[in-house]
Amino acid sequence: MAGILAWFWNERFWLPHNVTWADLKNTDEATFPQAEDLYLACPLAFCIFMIRLVFERFIARPCAMGLKIQANGPQKAQPNAILEKVFTAITKHPDEKRLEGLSKQLDWDVRTIQRWFRQRRNQEKPSTLARFCESMWRLTFYLYIFTYGVRFLKKTPWLWNTKECWYNYPYQPLTVDIHYYYILELSFYLSVLFSRFTDIRRKDFLIMFLHHVATISLIVFSYVNNMARVGTLVMCLHDAADILIEDKKMDAEMYMSNDFILQKEYVSQCRESNIFSVAAKMANYAKCQMLCNLLFAMFAILFISFRLGVYPIWILNTTLFESWEIVGPYPSWWVFNLLLLLLQLLHSFWSYLIVKTACRAISKGKVGRWNPLHVSKDDRSDIESSSDEDESFPSNQKHHTSSTNGTNKNGANKNGTNGYLTGASYPDEH
Repeated sequence: MAGILAWFWNERFWLPHNVTWADLKNTDEATFPQAEDLYLACPLAFCIFMIRLVFERFIARPCAMGLKIQANGPQKAQPNAILEKVFTAITKHPDEKRLEGLSKQLDWDVRTIQRWFRQRRNQEKPSTLARFCESMWRLTFYLYIFTYGVRFLKKTPWLWNTKECWYNYPYQPLTVDIHYYYILELSFYLSVLFSRFTDIRRKDFLIMFLHHVATISLIVFSYVNNMARVGTLVMCLHDAADILIEDKKMDAEMYMSNDFILQKEYVSQCRESNIFSVAAKMANYAKCQMLCNLLFAMFAILFISFRLGVYPIWILNTTLFESWEIVGPYPSWWVFNLLLLLLQLLHSFWSYLIVKTACRAISKGKVGRWNPLHVSKDDRSDIESSSDEDESFPSNQKHHTSSTNGTNKNGANKNGTNGYLTGASYPDEH
């Protein structure tokens, strides 16, 4: 075990040339980052998760109720053993051939089976109330941590001159503010990383998971080898663009209230996670559509300008070029910059989705819809829309309602029902 630890903490990898771990031991005159400092983040991440549960239950939920946000989720699919077996054991998205086979087997029409699968996919999704509470928690944390970062960094010389990040490196003392900032950010991202498995499952789950892993790796890397100054700039910059539309991206996502389709993006988890994006989602859940549109527009401008403008010009310039000039490269320097470049690739991907969403919105606006940001379908959503499915069928096709028995060859009885479903007709959108 000692050999593995010695190999992992190899000074030739982590530190610049002619620098050893002994040089960075704490003394009476100065305190430096120590790897064991980060152990505190694990129990603190659990505490943050518990605080989140309390916050959502006793603060966010009453706020949602005050805005008349309902707790009811999507409509549940009618129980059917055959379709349930196909859904759980074979596929959640049956192709045309399988739909036709099920149609003959059940004597249902294809459209009704499609609707059943859509409702079955949706019924396990969280309610609007749950999504609002999740967004309000993230908005609160991002607003707090961003405010703290700005108040702390405005007093530092490296905010105004990024070369200060590298002067006297790595012998830069660790201040209480930097230590607190790092531990809190790392704890939060650890809690978000693990809560990804219990929160709303989105289509870009793997991408966001990769984003959070890269973010945590960057935090750990920059702390251990004392790149904390530039690390604080990276964290604050990401938090600035992550307040409006929640992760992480990442976050950049919002729902349009008329069909609850996710509008993209962030990001982060972006983390990622943006104050404007979270606020946009909350406004949408509360059905404040104009405010939602305004926040999405603000988010899009802020995200693209920060992630594709400020980030490469300000952050990548100092980590790639200024640090090379002042400190010079070494093995962990390459890893650190590769992680930063990975984030830039994710930023470019999410920016592409934002522009794509905006173009669709403008296109929809030109055909007579009053809402300039309405989009019929987006690339990322945590609740599905049937708009695309509807468009694949003639507009005059009847929606099938229920009866208990008596069907003809089309699966409908004399009163227009198919004999296999009960209750009212199925809505196309939730």
